[in-house]
Amino acid sequence: MRHCEMITRRFYLLRKLFLMADNDNVVFHQQLLSIDENLGKDDVEDMKFLCSDFITLKKLETVKSAQDIFLFLINEDLINKDDTFLIAELLYIIGNNFLLPKLGYTKEIVQEELLKRRKVSGYRQLLYEITQDLTMDNVKNAAFLLKNYLPKKQPIMSALELLTSLEKKDLLMESNLSILEYICGKTAPHLLKKIEMYKQAKVPHQGIKETDPSSVCAFNKPTFGNISFQDPVLPKNHEHLYNEQFGSLQEHIGNVCSLAANLDVKAEPVFDSLKQGLQRTVRENDTNAEAVVLSQYKMDGQCRGYCLIINNVNFEGDLKKRNGSEKDAMELKHVFTWLGFKVKKYDDKTSTEIEKLLEFWQSSKDWKDSDCLVCCILSHGKSGKIFGTDECLIPIRTITSYFKANRCPLLAQKPKLFFIQACQGEKTQQPAFLQEDTGHAASFEPDAQSSGFVSSQQLTSSIPDEADFLLGMATVDGYLSFRHVLEGTWYIQALCSKLQLLVPRGEDLLSILTEVNEEVSKRADPQRERKQMPQPAYTLRKKLIFPVPNKPFVPSEQSSDMQ
Repeated sequence: MRHCEMITRRFYLLRKLFLMADNDNVVFHQQLLSIDENLGKDDVEDMKFLCSDFITLKKLETVKSAQDIFLFLINEDLINKDDTFLIAELLYIIGNNFLLPKLGYTKEIVQEELLKRRKVSGYRQLLYEITQDLTMDNVKNAAFLLKNYLPKKQPIMSALELLTSLEKKDLLMESNLSILEYICGKTAPHLLKKIEMYKQAKVPHQGIKETDPSSVCAFNKPTFGNISFQDPVLPKNHEHLYNEQFGSLQEHIGNVCSLAANLDVKAEPVFDSLKQGLQRTVRENDTNAEAVVLSQYKMDGQCRGYCLIINNVNFEGDLKKRNGSEKDAMELKHVFTWLGFKVKKYDDKTSTEIEKLLEFWQSSKDWKDSDCLVCCILSHGKSGKIFGTDECLIPIRTITSYFKANRCPLLAQKPKLFFIQACQGEKTQQPAFLQEDTGHAASFEPDAQSSGFVSSQQLTSSIPDEADFLLGMATVDGYLSFRHVLEGTWYIQALCSKLQLLVPRGEDLLSILTEVNEEVSKRADPQRERKQMPQPAYTLRKKLIFPVPNKPFVPSEQSSDMQ
């Protein structure tokens, strides 16, 4: 009897231990699932690339989600319920630090642990950092130059695909970075210093002297993987590529090729066409020219994102009807649709309805594969706030805070743009130089009724104190903004006009908003008594450049006629 009791007790003990272990695994898999749900398509591609030293390229080709990557890592015994550091390292590298607490880590803890537990090689991280700084134009130019050595069935769509293709053909490897230096030298010279710093850190025992930035890319006769300049695999007319030096970094910054834009350039021979490309000068006299080349936000996804337009025209109490606002709303819809956004327009919303809309979009899963959020609010306003149609005020700070990383993690690291067309007070800006404007005095109205207390710090306090936000205000704090009852507001009309004009020229958003400021500042009412000055505030970390749409912009009037 006693023997049976011992057996029974041991059985229950083993069962308990099994269940505990199983529960631990459940928690572990729940952690992985939660992380997967917060990663977008680009994040998964980044993680695939960083894991290519642990998982074969053939297996990585089957990956559709982060769950697939995690499963491979578990099978390779690289992660388990007791050791999730590799995932934390991957999240840290791709900049998704807001997900680290799901694994019990913080950014600071990961940074400290990396000193002794790093698993992603310096080589792999170098390649990843290079891909983050290569623009789509850089990738297109590099793919054109290397056309003979890349897959012909489908075009290269990203920097990650470009470098992965070169690695598959053994043209790029840790022991030979020549082709990487070649690509950067011809398309993005500012990245050559990054490569040189990696090479110096890799072999410190050789006592390599720090290279001056003006000569970091000087080298002779590079070899691309297993292909040397003597190799008969390469046509003889390519040989001059290997016999020439790259020259100085400064020379390349002032001599960037833009071959993809030149339709007359022949693809054969590939390297002979280098001298036929279009040349673009970038601050030839600037000794710090590499400093002006900034990284860009990713804006090449299948879904650009959503543009939300809240258009308040009719109000319940004493606030006047905002005649002309519909013109603004339709123009915004037309321009942002052209830029690749899915536009959602909401008319006449109370303060409560606006907050419910923001809550809905905050929790939307559609941000997972989106590049960007645009939110345009057209209403009456006062200092730091906008009116709902119920004449209740909503702080702009409250509106923007719905999309902070901790409240909307799928938009973390992605640009969030807010354009506010509303007065911010009752003061009128006095013109220093007046320019006659067409129309009648009665055709202009302010977008405010009362200003209340005006704070000089209101604009900067309206934007979250974290990265990747831009707040475009129609006017500086404390002042009126103006709206034509037929033609719309000065600010929104100028914004739409400058976007359709300057996006095709490759201008970044902050440059475009500077042009908007210039355009609006020239405007005045017919009595030449009232002026307006827009003001942007931002915490963007990178340049924001909208991809040039495939179709030319057609003004909304012509577009409606064509339909």
